[in-house]
Parts: sequence; structure tokens; C-alpha cells
Amino acid sequence: MSAAIPPAVPPRLSIIVPAWNEADWLPETLVHLQAACAGLTCTWELLVVDNASDDETAALAATAGARVVHEAEQGIARARNTGAAAAAGQWLLFVDADTRPPVALLARTEAALADGALCGGGAVLDFDGLGTPIYRLGTRLWNRLSRAAGLAAGCYLFVTREAFEAVGGFNAQLYAGEEVFLSRRLRRWARAHGQRFEVLDGPPVLTSGRKAEWFSPWQHAVVMLTLLLFPLALRSRRLSWFWYRRPK
Repeated sequence: MSAAIPPAVPPRLSIIVPAWNEADWLPETLVHLQAACAGLTCTWELLVVDNASDDETAALAATAGARVVHEAEQGIARARNTGAAAAAGQWLLFVDADTRPPVALLARTEAALADGALCGGGAVLDFDGLGTPIYRLGTRLWNRLSRAAGLAAGCYLFVTREAFEAVGGFNAQLYAGEEVFLSRRLRRWARAHGQRFEVLDGPPVLTSGRKAEWFSPWQHAVVMLTLLLFPLALRSRRLSWFWYRRPK
């Protein structure tokens, strides 16, 4: 990988990729991110947070040229916070290990942050491999809700360091849904400081539809009902199994 940052020049943008046992998906994501970021005008860095993986995640990330940091306690919110603490940029972009943002979305994100009107935001989603109509309908409904309510999906969330630190980062007590709660806090902070937190209307970020292959529609429905009726379940890793279970 050619150096993204000239010597002694701090990055403006830090791209943070939390990863737990992502050896099968991470290399493609890192290659994509490096190529896509080549079109940015700002300086940038790429970090991978190895979240207690027991596969080749960390080694593959280092081989790909990413800076690797480690979070020993498993939890996506903790991993994201660890990455933010290690990052050098004043702009933070969280991208999941199975997610490939298009060049135009990265450019629009850079422009939005440089303009100063936004303290952060997210992107509408597109999933690869979704063959079931109910999942495609669910994606459309989420995108409408996300835009209307200003709720960023965790696979692509950008924020200024100032705003991120002011609201305390991700809630490390949560094992899932941390991006929704952070979005709400950032929206309040933005209003108080004359800015906005906004989910960009396009282009969509492409992320993996692998959970549609791993879990059945009824399992998805059970998870959604549990969260609606018992949101405190997000504080339990056991009850947040949907995000921490992989097929054998």
C-alpha cells in the first residue's frame, strides 16, 4: 500500500474498521477502501480494530497496510471507541468489515464534513445478495426511517471528533444498536451547536446481506420484537446473539 499520509502530516480523516473474526471478508473491504480513498483530497488513515479475533483478522489487516489496534473485551461499541481513541484524525468514519462504500459516497462525506454544516451522519443502505422480497422491503423501510429520523446505520457512520468526544462516544454497555443511541445524542448536540446530523440520501453504501443467509426471516422478526419490547436486551451479549453468532 502506498502511503496515504505524507510523513509528519496528520490525517484529517480516520477510517475505523471494527473486526471480529472477519478473515473471510476484511481483505476485500480493505482493498476497496484503499482504492476508494485514493480519490479524496484530504489526508487519511485506515485502522482496523481487532476485537478478540481467534482467526487471521489482525494479520491480514496488517498485511493489507492497515494500522491494527486491539480491543480484548468483545463488543462492537468498545471496539469502535478503541479505534476512535487510537485514531489521529479530526474526522472519524466507522465502516464495517463487510461494507464497501462507493467512491462518490466517500467524496460526498468529505465535502459534508469540510463544509462544517454537519457534525456527522450516515448513508442509506444497499445489501448484496438479498433475494427475498421481505428483506428488500425491510431495507426500503429502514432507509426511509433512517433519513426521516436521522439514525445512521453502524456500517457507515461519520462524525467530527469534537462532536464524538462531546457526547461520550458509543455506549460501551451496549452490545448492539449503539449507533442508534449515538445518532440521537449527536442530533441533540448538533442542534445546540448550529449544525446537523444527517443521513445522506445517496449514493447508498453497499454492505453484506450475509445475515439473511445465516438467519431465517422468523429469527429476524424475533430479534426486532425483542428490541421493541425489551430494549434493555441490548445490554446483554447473550440476548444480543444475533450480532455475535456465526454459522458453523
